[in-house]
Amino acid sequence: MPIIDPAIEAYAHDRTKPESDILQALAKKTYAERPDAGMLCGRLEGRILQFLCTLTQAKRCIEIGMFTGYSGLSVAEALPDDGELICCDINPETAAFAQSFYDQSPHGKKITVKLAPALETIATLSGPFDLAFIDADKINYQAYYDATLPLMRSGGIIAVDNTLWHGAVLNPQDEDSKCIDDLNRFIENDARVDNVLLPVRDGLHLAMVK
Repeated sequence: MPIIDPAIEAYAHDRTKPESDILQALAKKTYAERPDAGMLCGRLEGRILQFLCTLTQAKRCIEIGMFTGYSGLSVAEALPDDGELICCDINPETAAFAQSFYDQSPHGKKITVKLAPALETIATLSGPFDLAFIDADKINYQAYYDATLPLMRSGGIIAVDNTLWHGAVLNPQDEDSKCIDDLNRFIENDARVDNVLLPVRDGLHLAMVK
C-alpha cells in the first residue's frame, strides 16, 4: 500500500535541494548493488534528519540500524566539527559498505560504528543525546525506544522510521506491524514526550522529550 502517491513523492523529492555528491554516490551504489535498496532512507528523509539536527543544534546523536550509511552520513553532515554520531548495527557487510563512504567524507570522522546488538551498545552509553534515529528490526522497536529515551536531553528528538509500515498498521496482522502499531500508540500516550507521526515515505514518528 503506497502511503503517498508516487508522483507526489517524486515531485517533493525533486523540489527538495539535492543532497551532497557523496550521498548521491552512496545512494547510486546502494541501488546498483543491493536488492534491498528500498531500505535506504533517501533524500526527503535524510533532509528531515538534517533539519532536525540543525533546529535542535545537535552535537551528540545515536542511530540504531545504519544499513548502507545514508542516514548516518546525512546526520553527520549537519553536526558541528566536534559532533558525534554513534551508529549501531549487527551486519558487517552493510557496515563495511557504509564505512567506505564515511572514509571518503570529511564528516566521517564524527561517526563511530558499533558492530554489536544495539541494546548492548546502548547499555554502555551515557547521555545526554540530542537526536536518536531508530530504523532496525521492528520487533525490538519498543525496547530501542525504552532504552534510548532516558539518554535524551530535554528537547531532544527520537525519530522512528517505518512507522506506517506500508499501511499495515491500519489492520496489523503480522508481528512486525503489531509491534510498530503498539509503539505508535505507546508514544502517543507517553507523558514524557510530545509527538507527531508524519506520513513521509513509510512513516516517520517524531517524539520530542519534555
